Amino acid sequence: MAHRTTAPTTTAADFGLLLIRLTFGLLMAAHGAQKVFGLFEGQGLTATGKGFGALGYHPGELFAVIGGMSELLGGLGLALGLLTPLAAAALIGVMINAMVTVTGAHGLWETDGGVEYNVCIAVVALAVAAIGPGRLAADRPFRWGKGGWKEAAFALGLGGIAAAITLTL
Repeated sequence: MAHRTTAPTTTAADFGLLLIRLTFGLLMAAHGAQKVFGLFEGQGLTATGKGFGALGYHPGELFAVIGGMSELLGGLGLALGLLTPLAAAALIGVMINAMVTVTGAHGLWETDGGVEYNVCIAVVALAVAAIGPGRLAADRPFRWGKGGWKEAAFALGLGGIAAAITLTL
C-alpha cells in the first residue's frame, strides 16, 4: 500500500504574517515613494533633499534618495517576503538615522515628536527577519526564508553599520 503524503496546509499564522508583511511593507514602500517620487501627496525629491540638508546630510538630495529608496525597496522586500533580512536591514538603518537626527531629542512618544514610531518600525522589521517571512513569501525556498538568529543578527548588524556610516558622513 502506497503512503499518501499531503502538503502542509497554510495556517492562520501564515496569513497573519502575510498581513503584517503586506500592511507594514506596502506602507513603508509608499512612505519612501513620497520622498523620492512625490507620490501619495509626498514632497518629492527636491523638497525632501532640502529637508535632509537641513538635518546635516550633505548633499541632501543624495541622502534623500538613499533614505527614500531604502524605505521603498525595504518595504517592497518585506511585503513580498523577498530578501527579507536585507529588506529589514534597510528599514532598520533608516530608522536608526531618524532616531538619531530627528526624533531622539524629543523623548519616547510620537505626540511629542519622539522615537515611538521609529522604534516600532525597526522592531517589526527585526521581528520579521527573526521569525522569517513565512510560508507565503518569495524567500520560502531559501535558507534565510526560515528566519532565525543569524538572519536577525544580519538585519540588525547591517542596518546598524549602514546607519553608523551614514551618520559619520
